[in-house]
Amino acid sequence: MTTVLLAGGGTGGHLMPALAIARATARMEPDWRFSFAGAERGIEARLLPERELPHRLLPLEPLHRRAWWKNLRWLTLAPRLIVLIDRLLDAETPSVVIGTGGYVSGPVLWRAARRGIPTGILELDVHPGFATRRLAGRVDAIWTATPETIAALPPAVRGRAQVTGAPIEPPDRAREAAARERFGLDRDRPVLVITGGSQGSRALNRLVATWLSAGGGTGWQVIWATGRHSHDEFAAHHHPPHVTVSPFLDPMADAWAVANLAVARAGMMTIAELCAWGIPSLLVPLPSAAADHQTRNAEALEQAGASVHLPQAGLTAERLGTLVDGLGHDVARLASMAAAARARGKPEAAADIATRVRALARRT
Repeated sequence: MTTVLLAGGGTGGHLMPALAIARATARMEPDWRFSFAGAERGIEARLLPERELPHRLLPLEPLHRRAWWKNLRWLTLAPRLIVLIDRLLDAETPSVVIGTGGYVSGPVLWRAARRGIPTGILELDVHPGFATRRLAGRVDAIWTATPETIAALPPAVRGRAQVTGAPIEPPDRAREAAARERFGLDRDRPVLVITGGSQGSRALNRLVATWLSAGGGTGWQVIWATGRHSHDEFAAHHHPPHVTVSPFLDPMADAWAVANLAVARAGMMTIAELCAWGIPSLLVPLPSAAADHQTRNAEALEQAGASVHLPQAGLTAERLGTLVDGLGHDVARLASMAAAARARGKPEAAADIATRVRALARRT
């Protein structure tokens, strides 16, 4: 039995790529087994049991860049973690280990590489994360979402890195009719999709709420995903079909299928979906993201002409509304931004990566 172990999580931006890779590989190799390694404190602790997927949760902690003294816990955690990861590898005997980011990815890949197990790492952000920079010389394959990422890797490993795109479910335009019925939409007004990512964004939500409360959005049909933790604060704005407020959109593809414009955080999975679907966007990066990587993601998409980068600092509801309404009346610019997004899209990335996973597994 060939087993693929996927290590990644913490947020949906790291877990969802692992799930997408597993699904794409399983379509090619239905007899293979797929298992997941995650963190006890990550989103995977809820989602993997819900989906009844084989998994092991590990007691991992994030690395703190500012409160550095909190990293002292690793002095006692690291030895225990090595034992737990070795037990996991012994139990699973994987033919290949794939890391998709998050603080579980690095330690599992490191131990697998030391054992000689074929390994691959997926880096979605324009600026490579800590684990990718440290492990790039040890893993067998490096897959990136954007060409800008390769230029930011250590020079010695750039020749081994390949641009695959981010693994998402390919766009299916046939969803549009059902999605319009789901949200009660008509074809006379454009659709604005607002999302703060898998966990939502209270700061972004409050800007949107202020804009709507001031009478904004009258020319739009708004689909707004607030995130589970802050949904109650904004549920009063739910007045479909003008404004549909949901804690979480599942599947997100229903919203993308009808979107004319998106306001979103700048996580790379969101950007990958926007580009695959060809959706213009206003991107508001998460200021606290590690190494400010979301800002670099947004800047790259703005430079490509597919988005407008809006730093959260100093952003007002009035300015956000002005930009949204301005784009709503500028059909030519929306079309240009959509084409630029589509040019960067790699809708078949999951299948491409699955082919590479199969090649790695066959090395054993």
